[in-house]
Amino acid sequence: MTFGTAALKRPGVASDEPQADKSLDAAWLVLEAANDLGDHATVEVCRRVIDAGLNGTPASPSELQLILDYFR
Repeated sequence: MTFGTAALKRPGVASDEPQADKSLDAAWLVLEAANDLGDHATVEVCRRVIDAGLNGTPASPSELQLILDYFR
């Protein structure tokens, strides 16, 4: 089991959850890890994705991809 796969699965969450919600959850997880590792560039990307999600605007596809691939 890889950490990234396990971290993105939450018990009790329906599989039909909107993709934006999953991306926002992933951004919060990556934000915490990046903070712990002192990865300032990734912290900024996470903040932009989280802000976009909270404002209802689309996040950059390249920034979303960075977040989704962070634990690989």
